[in-house]
Amino acid sequence: MENKNVRTRFAPSPTGYLHVGGLRTALYSYLLAKKYNGSFLLRIEDTDQTREVKGAVENIINTLSWAGLNYDEGPGKSGICESYIQSERLPIYKKHAQQLIEQGDAYYCFCTQERLDKIRESNEHEHANLSAGHAGSGNFSGAGYDRHCRDLSKEEVNKNLESGKSFVIRMKVPLEGQVTINDLIRGQVIIDYKVVDDQVIIKSDGFPTYHLAAVVDDHQMKISHVIRGEEWLPSTPKHLLLYKYFGWDAPEFAHLPLLLNPDRSKLSKRQGDVAAEDYRAKGYLPEALINFLALCGWNPGDGDEREVFSIQQLIDEFSIERVGSSGAIFNLEKLQWLNGVYIREKSSQDIKKYIENTLGFDFKTNFAKFDDTKILKLIDLYKDRVKTLQELLDSLKLFCFGPNNIYNQEAIDKWVTSNTKNHVLSLIEVFKKEENFTHDNLASVIKTLAKDLGIKLVDLAQPIRISLIGTSASPGVFELLELLGKTESINRLNNFIEII
Repeated sequence: MENKNVRTRFAPSPTGYLHVGGLRTALYSYLLAKKYNGSFLLRIEDTDQTREVKGAVENIINTLSWAGLNYDEGPGKSGICESYIQSERLPIYKKHAQQLIEQGDAYYCFCTQERLDKIRESNEHEHANLSAGHAGSGNFSGAGYDRHCRDLSKEEVNKNLESGKSFVIRMKVPLEGQVTINDLIRGQVIIDYKVVDDQVIIKSDGFPTYHLAAVVDDHQMKISHVIRGEEWLPSTPKHLLLYKYFGWDAPEFAHLPLLLNPDRSKLSKRQGDVAAEDYRAKGYLPEALINFLALCGWNPGDGDEREVFSIQQLIDEFSIERVGSSGAIFNLEKLQWLNGVYIREKSSQDIKKYIENTLGFDFKTNFAKFDDTKILKLIDLYKDRVKTLQELLDSLKLFCFGPNNIYNQEAIDKWVTSNTKNHVLSLIEVFKKEENFTHDNLASVIKTLAKDLGIKLVDLAQPIRISLIGTSASPGVFELLELLGKTESINRLNNFIEII
């Protein structure tokens, strides 16, 4: 492959925000291209205008940029083609469809929707009979359309066209024989033409279907490797036929396994987030999500147990042959662990900047009483304890704004006793007299008070934590007190004793 000009593409349809499965496809395409100093293209496949979602194209482009998967050619970037948006390339597809008709490899179909619905119902009935072991009519072939218009005479076709009758254009699939697909992931796959439909390639609205548009585009954009989801494997015979009809060399194909939930069901919105945007908004770092998705199907090799990879390491080590063919589990716990690893590697300044720029949180406005130095110290205290930056931000908000009389009941049940109120009152009196409100001095003062009260340090420290931030899980209590300062700490202690 080193001597081949590797050109890959990511070709999403703007029917929604970019799915994590789509991001993985983009990632693998990017890695393969960059490994061999090739080109990675973005193409927008917007031929299904009825399903297009407003803002989806912008989301796709922005998500790829956020993830660091910068394309070499595509919307907004010049390349060997004038446009990389299919709706802007319609004359090209119509020209090639007409070529197929003239060659005898495609035909006009004038069947009404009513007739097509009846064919579908009949096929479903035949399929049900065969599945139940009953005799069918003998007409069921596995393909959907019955090829009614395939052999219309030129006179019939011209008459229908002249009368303005609505039509689609279908490709002609051989009535017998087999096609062999040499898939880079699945090996040799053989499919019988009898189960392949005479696919519509130009719809009645004049727009091409995916099948024609993708083949024409991949050829004109000189794509060497098509990496896509396994749901497209059954359509590959149609695509290989189109390459044959046009006299073009076909690219190599690699069909990726599905992303699955832990219960091995297909990853879907019903069981959790599926859009890459959802993970960005929740404070997952792009490095973590990319690292995680790379391992959802690919592995670095037998005996290699590494789980943390930079993008450059992924480029250097990626191999499409090491992508498995079975479904890959989307393990959220592993993603959270990886995200924590990447958060801990970042400086507090970089984390603050990322939260401001990506999550859109303005520290200066929202945390007005805390200067940058205190905020950075807070981030440093909390970043080792969180799995996402949203979790970090929530912790910072709790620290800065206080519990507002909302305290974790489980923590209260565990740490608050009949004596706690008196212990906290004693602490308040000690704090009022204390001028040196620093970490080391506070540690000494609180330890001394606990000893004087005849209780363990933890039995005093945990109620302090609850009073300051509403829960018993937090960074060191002495650090929290120092950062809050004397006045704010006493105010929160007073608020706490009002509810216990």
